[in-house]
Amino acid sequence: MKKIVIATVASLALATASMAAVNAKACTSCHGADWSKAALGKSKNVSEMTHAEIAASLKGYKDGSYGGPMKGLMKGQVAKYSDEELEAFAQTIGK
Repeated sequence: MKKIVIATVASLALATASMAAVNAKACTSCHGADWSKAALGKSKNVSEMTHAEIAASLKGYKDGSYGGPMKGLMKGQVAKYSDEELEAFAQTIGK
C-alpha cells in the first residue's frame, strides 16, 4: 500500500511540475483570462474544447501537423515544451 501512495504522490508532483513549466500568461494574453477569446479573431474558443482536443492541438502545433492561420505563431509558442508538459497543461483548461 505504501508503494502505491508513494507512486501516486510522485506522479502528482511530476504533473504539477509539468503544469508549472508552461507559461499560461503568454497564452491568456491572446486567448483571454477565461480562455473564451478567439485569439486575434482567428482561433477556436479554447474554453469550449475538451482537454484531449487542447492537448492534441498543442502537440500538433509543435510537430506542424495542426493549425490554420495561427500555425506559425503557435509553433513558436509551444516548441520549447515537451509533450508531457503540454499534456499536463491541457488538463488545466477546457472541459
